[in-house]
Amino acid sequence: MIYNLGIRNPGQTFALRGLAVVLLLCASQQARSQNVKTDYPKMAPVQEYLMERSAEIALARSAAPSSISQDADVLVLGQHGYESAVKGKNGFVCVVQRSWTAGAEDPDFWNPKLRAPICFNPPAARSNLPIVFRKTEIILAGKSKEQMFESIRTAIDKKELPLPEPNSMCYMMSSQGYLGDPVGHWHPHLMFFVPLVEPDTWGASMPGSPIIGVKDVDDRLTVFLVPVGKWSDGTLAPPL
Repeated sequence: MIYNLGIRNPGQTFALRGLAVVLLLCASQQARSQNVKTDYPKMAPVQEYLMERSAEIALARSAAPSSISQDADVLVLGQHGYESAVKGKNGFVCVVQRSWTAGAEDPDFWNPKLRAPICFNPPAARSNLPIVFRKTEIILAGKSKEQMFESIRTAIDKKELPLPEPNSMCYMMSSQGYLGDPVGHWHPHLMFFVPLVEPDTWGASMPGSPIIGVKDVDDRLTVFLVPVGKWSDGTLAPPL
């Protein structure tokens, strides 16, 4: 599964769940409220989520430094799910996550503008991407987000979908992505995926800690984010 995260500050996070992604936008307490207002109450026409193929390949590769992404597999979104666009040789996989990798109550769940470039290392490609693929296929088949989340929970319970492998991580260092209306492209960062654990076991989200931790109960994992100082092209990112 893929996660794309936008953070306003270390104490208030918006996490894009995926890939799934999320991804995800790890929503603030208000965003998780059942009464949250949204400009995107339902899915837009599928075409609004699609991109021109070469542009999507370039955007996916922008997730990581070229030393990694130039030899990675690249996937693009089609009418029914993700499709292979470029065959790599280093085991990494770069994709552009869409909005349905977000949490169920995230106001950007159906936002067709959302584009979250992410590049998974081999363990994450094996254990996180299958959840992103499943979510995407369910949504593009016309199912509701409630049906999608229920299907994912059932598949994990039946061990049809994996938990994160050891050493699973990804790069989200693109200056060109759009992680949602509240945050834009936010800040370049790395993400690490582990089976569900309390974030404070890493000292995450503590005052002064450079690590942000998010529990994703739906997908049975915890995501740790580490912001970095440069975009994937080597240019300096603005300070947090």
